[in-house]
Amino acid sequence: MEQEKSDFLRAASHELKTPVTALGATLENMILGAGKYQDYAAYLPECKEMVGQLSGMIHEILETSKLNATDEPAKPVDLAALVEGLCEPYRIIAAAHQIAFSLDLPEQFPATLPAGRFSKAVSNVLANAVAYTQAGKAVSVYMDENRLIIENECNPIPEGEIRRLFEPFYRPDFSRSRESGGNGLGLYIVDTLLASMNIFYAFAAMKSPPGMRFIIYL
Repeated sequence: MEQEKSDFLRAASHELKTPVTALGATLENMILGAGKYQDYAAYLPECKEMVGQLSGMIHEILETSKLNATDEPAKPVDLAALVEGLCEPYRIIAAAHQIAFSLDLPEQFPATLPAGRFSKAVSNVLANAVAYTQAGKAVSVYMDENRLIIENECNPIPEGEIRRLFEPFYRPDFSRSRESGGNGLGLYIVDTLLASMNIFYAFAAMKSPPGMRFIIYL
């Protein structure tokens, strides 16, 4: 655990270094009035955007660093109702982007688990599923016996790339930018939270239709 914490802090420091350096260089050039940087009207909004990105990254890093700091007790919960509530905002986002969103859950599914940590993990999986599905494609959420399954139609991720997606700040070549690929913490948080609850999962490509499938074993 200490090694993982050390690796995470090292990765976080490296991840923050680039935008901080870029922001500092832009501001310095503006102060010096160097060339195009004299156009404050163009570069001040850009600086503000970089500060916003940094603020979001720092918030996520702080939240991630606290994942194992709270010992939330496991309590009885209706998992079907919990997942349905978690899906609602992503159903709205999917509709806005012309993505079909289907939900098939039993009337009830009693379980005993830390609802807050579980909700955070599932929300991150749902966010990824919607974010990486193009208009006209579909996201499906359903339960099969003791498995919660989240599928999305997309270009399947190569098998050798999948495990690396759970490393902190890792963004594959097809989503390397922060604008399209997020901050690289989503699946790392999912892995950390599910491991803390001793919940197993699988993430693999689908052949028909082409896409990705995330399975949580309950």
